[in-house]
Amino acid sequence: MLQTAPQASPFADFALATRANQIPDTALERVQDLILDLIGVGAAARHIDASRLGREMAIRLFNAGSDQDRARMLFDGRTASLGGAAYAGATQIDALDAHDGYSPSKGHAGCGLLPGVLAFAEHKPELTGPEFLATMVLGYEIACRAAVALHGTVSDYHTSGAWVAVAVAALGVRLAGGSEDTLRQAIGIAEYHGPRSQMMREIDNPTMLHDGSGWGSMVGVTSAELALSGFAGAPALTVESDEAATYWADLGQDWLVERQNIKLFPVCRWAHAPIQAAFNLRAEHGLAPDDIAAIEISSFHNATRLALDIPQTTGKAQYSISYPVAAALVFGQLGAREVSGETFNDSDVARLVAATSVSECDECNANFPADRLGRTVIVTKDGRRLDSGIVRAPGEHTNPIDRAGLIEKFHGLTGPVLAEDRRLEIERAVFGLRDPGAKLSDLAELLYAPVE
Repeated sequence: MLQTAPQASPFADFALATRANQIPDTALERVQDLILDLIGVGAAARHIDASRLGREMAIRLFNAGSDQDRARMLFDGRTASLGGAAYAGATQIDALDAHDGYSPSKGHAGCGLLPGVLAFAEHKPELTGPEFLATMVLGYEIACRAAVALHGTVSDYHTSGAWVAVAVAALGVRLAGGSEDTLRQAIGIAEYHGPRSQMMREIDNPTMLHDGSGWGSMVGVTSAELALSGFAGAPALTVESDEAATYWADLGQDWLVERQNIKLFPVCRWAHAPIQAAFNLRAEHGLAPDDIAAIEISSFHNATRLALDIPQTTGKAQYSISYPVAAALVFGQLGAREVSGETFNDSDVARLVAATSVSECDECNANFPADRLGRTVIVTKDGRRLDSGIVRAPGEHTNPIDRAGLIEKFHGLTGPVLAEDRRLEIERAVFGLRDPGAKLSDLAELLYAPVE
């Protein structure tokens, strides 16, 4: 059995006892924005191969033997086990790299949190809107601190699933009304089994693995269920060790949910600054593809390891730097279509990708991971060098995308796959969750029927 640790009780008080009226209005409002954004990405990702394959595997291998252990899958409606539904939902959202992130964590909390909480909530029809929002806020607070604690205390750079698992486990115990000891067992199990995948392996070899969020969400759900059944775990060192204490000192005081970044482009966040720089130059100088002779991109080291050639898959398109910059310059937009495969064979894009060079930038390196900076220089055929200067990735918390911008993004992503009345109902339900009589089930029922 775990021994009591000095950090355990404050953590447990926060995770198990915090209610919506103890959370700042700004945090609750922001988590509504993030939930709408996650739903939009999940709907838009419904037909991506990684999403489809994840759901089919959940049906085949992660199903449940009884109704009380089943949950529906997002924008699908079929059921899997609680863990299977969490896996499928997080894999689906993660399949379209357009969801929120926390820059110091070098990863993403929301895409694993939302499907995990929704799976638990399938058997809690009484869950109120305010309590759901509070639970999601706490998930962001726990996940983001677990992330920086993990990266601050071990040498490797792990995917989001490693630390999302801890947060989802904590939320499962909270929603079940579990005890402090059960909470400690659950986060200990989750940290032990969490997928400590090496993120740079996926960057160097882009596939469907992404950030390990599907496995992280599933591990969190199963860890909570194991602990609630009496299964014991080892201490979660990223929460309880003396070495990690500093990362939890401001829990309940500094609300990290308000510092999530928002993606305007469905590709790795590391490429967003050069993409925005390219858009700026295109608009400022009225550039057409035929005007461009060469492109020079500079950014921080990790960004320069993104793919440099024409992608053959959606996964590689989303972990590329040369391709999305070229696509932005050619099409004047960068959305789900531009990473779906429809534009991979465009001759203008191919020419610009071949004419692109990528290098490191000292200023960009010095500011990573707190900030994502980059620069794009376009050399025109008439000999001009058009320099964007250092640009920050759009949507950072220091220059946030406001609610109106997120609503616009939601409808832009979901317009091709959801009927307008359903989109508007989802929007109204999300922003009505703070109403005293709101139930999560009112929103949830809109999220399971298949998309077009």
